Amino acid sequence: MDELKGLAEEVGARLKAAKQTVAVAESSSGGLISAALLAVPGASAYYVAGAVVYTGKARMQLLDLPREAVAGMRSASEPYALLLARTARERHNTTWGISETGAAGPTGNGYGDAAGHTCIAISGPVEMALTIETGEDDRWANMQAFAAAALELLKRGLEQD
Repeated sequence: MDELKGLAEEVGARLKAAKQTVAVAESSSGGLISAALLAVPGASAYYVAGAVVYTGKARMQLLDLPREAVAGMRSASEPYALLLARTARERHNTTWGISETGAAGPTGNGYGDAAGHTCIAISGPVEMALTIETGEDDRWANMQAFAAAALELLKRGLEQD
């Protein structure tokens, strides 16, 4: 958790300095991305909203993304992660949207991805998506690794902006 806190402090400082905001849509990281960002004093200057979008029903209710919007897309994929990041950004009118969707473990998901597989994305002045494979089945370790990777990706995006 210390790594997450350090990353969140760095990202939070950059967001605050640039007067930019972020919204989060995460799945198998279980809220750790949001928790890390909100653990930084002064987070209200940049953090607008977050949702743990763990099921299709949650996706529809929390992000207003109906089944038709994701037709032909599998959830643990880069296109789906980008859709979630864009939707979070647009829905909450923020500078950045960040998302994560994968399989924390100890088993894989219904799409054939092994535990430790996730896709993360950012949407804003820069858009990027990335697939992470930890090769581990430790749920807690994967959740932390997924959240750290998502914060690192946002940090990269902020550096490119």
